[in-house]
Amino acid sequence: TCALTSVGGVKCWGGNASGKLGDGTTTTRLTPVDVVGLNSGIVALAAGESHTCALTNTGSVLCWGDNGIGQLGDGVTIASSPTPVMVSGLSGGVIALAAGSSHTCALTSTGSLLCWGWNGSGQLGDGTRIRRPTPVAVSGLGSGVSGIAAGGGHSCALHSGSARCWGGNDVGQLGDGTTNNSATPVTVAGLTSGVTAIAGGVQHSLAILNGDVYAWGSNSSGQLGTGSASGSSTPIRVLD
Repeated sequence: TCALTSVGGVKCWGGNASGKLGDGTTTTRLTPVDVVGLNSGIVALAAGESHTCALTNTGSVLCWGDNGIGQLGDGVTIASSPTPVMVSGLSGGVIALAAGSSHTCALTSTGSLLCWGWNGSGQLGDGTRIRRPTPVAVSGLGSGVSGIAAGGGHSCALHSGSARCWGGNDVGQLGDGTTNNSATPVTVAGLTSGVTAIAGGVQHSLAILNGDVYAWGSNSSGQLGTGSASGSSTPIRVLD
C-alpha cells in the first residue's frame, strides 16, 4: 500500500518483492517507509500488482517495482527497479493515472490516453497484443477522455460522456454484450452519454450515470451488487 502525504511525499508499506515499495530494497516493511526521491511534489499515485507509479506536480510520471513485462514504461523489460524511474516520453502534460495488474495508463491534459506494460488481452488498446515497455496511444481516443480506470487485464475510459473499455472480456468486463476480448475500445452498452465516473476491478467494471451506479462483468463474489450471483456482460444498476 502507498500513501500521499500533505506535502506531496510518498510512503509505502507491505510486501516488497521486486522493490514495489520504492525504498531501494526488497525487504518487506511492516510500517511505512519513504519512497526514494519522492519527498515532495507528487499529486497522485497508482498501484498495480507488483509495480507502483506516481504523478508529479509538473505532469511527469515515475514508476518502480517489477518490470519484467515493461510495466515501468522506461523502455526496459528485464530489470525491476526498487527506486522510481521516469516513464519514457512522459516528462510533462499528464493529469491522471490508473494501474492494472501489470499495465498502466496515463491521461494527458489534451484528453488523450497512453498505456504501457502487459498487453496479452489487448488492455493497452493500441490494436495489438504486444507488450509495450514505453507508452503507446490508445486507438481512437486521441482527445475527449476525461477519466480512466484499469482492471486486472482490462482498461476503461470516459470519452465525451460515454464509457469505453478494452482488453480482457472473458466474463463480460468490457460491457459490450459479448465475452470477446478487444484490443481497441468498445462502447459499453447503454452508457453512450452522461457518464460521470468509471472504475475497474479485477474482472468487473462500474460507472455512474445520472447518480446511479451500474456494474458489469464477474459476479462470483457478489461484486456487482445487483442482488444476484449472476455475472453480466452489460451494465446492471447496483441496488441501493
